[in-house]
Amino acid sequence: MAKVRCFDGEDVIGMVEYTNNLDYWDGSNHTCGSCGRHLGIGKTKDGRFYMVHGTQWQGERDRAEIVSEEEAKEVVLRNNHEIYEEFFKEPFPEL
Repeated sequence: MAKVRCFDGEDVIGMVEYTNNLDYWDGSNHTCGSCGRHLGIGKTKDGRFYMVHGTQWQGERDRAEIVSEEEAKEVVLRNNHEIYEEFFKEPFPEL
């Protein structure tokens, strides 16, 4: 599996696994809703959440950033709620 640089603010903290598990099939491509872009969520070995921003655009690089658990949950609920229970190991929240 590919690895991407992970940032905590402006600092590179290491490499993490690339994921695009928040993409969905739009009938033609897997996308996060923006042409040539992909989105994923993961968890570091020490338990921190990270969000991957993938790109297919020339001159741009895939990258990841550390996010809070609340931000991670919000992004998953907004983009691919189907992975919520498996990823966070808790029941889907009641609205």
